[in-house]
Amino acid sequence: MKEIQENPKEQESKQQLVGWILFVLCAFFFIASSLKNRDTLTFIGSVLFLISCIVFIIPLARKMKNSEDRNNKSYNKANAADTKSRAAD
Repeated sequence: MKEIQENPKEQESKQQLVGWILFVLCAFFFIASSLKNRDTLTFIGSVLFLISCIVFIIPLARKMKNSEDRNNKSYNKANAADTKSRAAD
C-alpha cells in the first residue's frame, strides 16, 4: 500500500505547532510561578502571553486541518481511480 508522504511545508507547520504548544506550556509554568509568589504583574503578563500564543496557534491549526482535508480528498480520488482500473482489468 502506498503511503502519503508529507511535503516540507506540512512538516514545517507541524514543527511550528509543536513550538507554539511548548510556549503554551511555558505560559502555564509562568502563571503557576506568579501565583506562588503572589506577583500580580507577572500573572497578568503570563496570561497575556498565553492568550497571544493561542491566537497564533488558531490559524496554524486551521491551515494544517485544511491541508490534511485536501490530502485526504486527493488520496480518496486516487484510491477510487485505482480501484476502478483494477476492476476494469
